[in-house]
Amino acid sequence: MSAGFVSLVGAGPGDPALITVGGAARIAEADVIIYDRLANPALLAQARPGAEMIYAGKLPDRHTLTQDEINAALVEHGLAGRRVVRLKGGDPFVFGRGGEEAEALIAAGVPFEVIPGVTSAIAAPAYAGVPVTHRALASSFAVITGHEDPAKEATSINWKGLATGVDTLIFLMGVGRLAEIVDRLVEHGRDADTPVAVIEWGTLPQQRAITATLGTVVRAVADTSIGSPAITVVGEVASLRERMRWFDNRPLFGKRVLVTRTRQQASGLSRALAAQGAEPVELPTIEIVRNADPAHAGRAIEGLRTSLYGWAVFTSANGVDEFMRHLCEAGRDARAFGRAQLAAIGPGTAGALRRHGLRADVVAERYVAEGLVDALSHRVMRGVHVLIPRAEGARDVLVDALEAQGAAVDVLPLYVSAVPGQVAPGALDRLRSGGVDIATFASSSSVRNLVQMLGGDASALRRTRIAAIGPVTAQAVRDAGFDVAVEAAEHTIEGLVAALVADAAAAKE
Repeated sequence: MSAGFVSLVGAGPGDPALITVGGAARIAEADVIIYDRLANPALLAQARPGAEMIYAGKLPDRHTLTQDEINAALVEHGLAGRRVVRLKGGDPFVFGRGGEEAEALIAAGVPFEVIPGVTSAIAAPAYAGVPVTHRALASSFAVITGHEDPAKEATSINWKGLATGVDTLIFLMGVGRLAEIVDRLVEHGRDADTPVAVIEWGTLPQQRAITATLGTVVRAVADTSIGSPAITVVGEVASLRERMRWFDNRPLFGKRVLVTRTRQQASGLSRALAAQGAEPVELPTIEIVRNADPAHAGRAIEGLRTSLYGWAVFTSANGVDEFMRHLCEAGRDARAFGRAQLAAIGPGTAGALRRHGLRADVVAERYVAEGLVDALSHRVMRGVHVLIPRAEGARDVLVDALEAQGAAVDVLPLYVSAVPGQVAPGALDRLRSGGVDIATFASSSSVRNLVQMLGGDASALRRTRIAAIGPVTAQAVRDAGFDVAVEAAEHTIEGLVAALVADAAAAKE
């Protein structure tokens, strides 16, 4: 759009997975994003490079920007011809003051749209195991603000009608006025034994929920220090929580887990951890830096094409991707492998080959170099030329074993697992301040690089449980002077997550 345009986008209740497709698209296109306190920061990572970020967060007792200042900023950037996203927690038109912002845009002649979001009024109870309607218990529900405009002379809430006329009552932003809400409901006829659920930080890994009754909920909230942001659900459906809870009883719920893989690879592990209830904290400790000798790479490609090599052996998915990049740059594709047989150190590396249209003839049963040695030990290698594209500085266990079998081994260093040039300071600070429960490592270089990134003071790792993907990585942890609490039996990302789940279960016994 050449003219300025404002999108009032609902960010959803907190879980970044609940952003709508339309909302995510607008974030990716925006020149300016004006975002709230309850909009998950992970959503901002979807913005394009160079997008201007303006924080407009509000706490009950203080505002970064007043509503008038937010309205003025929307109008200013819209009139300046920019694509603006107003990113609001929940839904813009459900107690989000989106209506006031729309009116300001209309008055200024700035075109706008509204992209609804998943409201926390529905999502937070759902994540806590509380359906707001239920065929046997509730045929109606109402969403009520727990924090009316203080400038109003009198309440506009029909307490008498709500107290006995609606099955499920959902109060947003009402923890600070909970005692008053309870008094009003009981005063107008709601039974003091009515079940109540209060949900703090709903849909997020730090979610907490309590159940009580109207008569006991004020004390229960005080005893557990439940605070803002929280949602209060009043009605018989609140009694279903213990039977229906699913989000906060997953095995890794509440665990803050450091993910140290490359930025490109982190998402797979993060998704697997989140599915088990953990909060992934991504801190990439590896940046793949290409350093192959072009002449050496060219000779290797020519050797494949002319069937010089009987085997091409890959010891990592990164090695596969980097070698295939060289092939493409040389004007070749998977056909260049000709009659060469392919070996992979494990299913992850075999999967990388499949993505490039190649199938591994041999996949090690143990996903370490020693496993590849075992897998290739019964193959005739004497006089066979073997190409090993890999990282610079990798262990020579495989090379030594193949040469001992009489093979002619050509090691092609393709890349270095370097310390990233740009470090995510937020994640590093969380580790240093004790904001991480478990640190995961999927390679030896990730261990060494993190120690380097910590600047020699790696004491934070002594306060953190460490999980290693396999024995080689575990040894790198010990060599760095730390204990290994969890070691995966299957040396894959799935195996690492499974080991963490098993460790969490054992801790509860």
